[in-house]
Amino acid sequence: MITITSWAFLSGFLLDQIIGDPRGWPHPVVGMGKVISWVEKKLNCGTRQSRKLNGALLTLFLVSGSFIITAAIIAGATWIHPWLGKMLEILFLSSTLAGKSLLEAGKTVLKPLQHGNLLEAREKLGWFVSRDTSNLSEAEIARGTVETLAENFVDGILSPLFYMVIGGAPLAMAFKAVSTLDSMIGYKNERYLDFGWFAARTDDWANYIPARLAVILLLLAGGLKKLPVLHAYQIWRRDAKAHPSPNGGNPESVVAGLLGVRLGGINVYYGETHHRAEMGDPVHVLTWRDIMACEQLIHLATWLSFCVLLAVFIVFNALGVKVI
Repeated sequence: MITITSWAFLSGFLLDQIIGDPRGWPHPVVGMGKVISWVEKKLNCGTRQSRKLNGALLTLFLVSGSFIITAAIIAGATWIHPWLGKMLEILFLSSTLAGKSLLEAGKTVLKPLQHGNLLEAREKLGWFVSRDTSNLSEAEIARGTVETLAENFVDGILSPLFYMVIGGAPLAMAFKAVSTLDSMIGYKNERYLDFGWFAARTDDWANYIPARLAVILLLLAGGLKKLPVLHAYQIWRRDAKAHPSPNGGNPESVVAGLLGVRLGGINVYYGETHHRAEMGDPVHVLTWRDIMACEQLIHLATWLSFCVLLAVFIVFNALGVKVI
């Protein structure tokens, strides 16, 4: 039985909010990335069917391995001393979250944009998105940043919290493996279309429920910020399904409605022009102020997510409900 205490849940969350991911610290995702990169170079070859099979096996191996290794490390540390086990559990929980680092990423683009330094803002945005940022206007830079913040609220914050409640640090780490796989090989291009198809589908399944919970939490946060909640709800109903991702349209459309902006449009990837379905109505042109407003919204929604899931966790414990 995988269990987690409410204070470990709280400590892991607060550790991420306060410290985040300090540079130079060892991080499980770095190890996952090295494994994915090494295996991809070795096995992403042969026929289309063999590439699909190899990619699926990599996904199953890394996800299950992340769960088992995390559980084993915590169990071994607990056997040595209960406090050591709890400390490692908290560190693992914190490492699955990206609350502070996500907002810091937004700020790295926001600051130069506030000072009219488009060149630096384009460069900083290019650190976080795969689209070509070299010729983007202020509005397009702001759009890319808001889209990144909105979409990553789910897989960087809400989904890890969700899986912590269900299965503690091991399941949260297994989700992190899914997310890392999708970010590295889940692209629909010639190289990864076959090898990464299973990883991309697994990511879609893993984020399905959290992406829809995000709608409620973002609308609630918008209400507390006195933003147009009804309008955002209508935008979500109208536009979310048009997004190429079965999950990404949910947070993006709600954020677009709350901020009164239009997301989506033309993006350039590796010299090829792609059109992403528009989300929201252009009540005003995107500026750096929308990045700031989006960060405030995501920050509030993050704390709401934690409070709601902590309450659910406490109720489950009081009723003796154990999911895993």
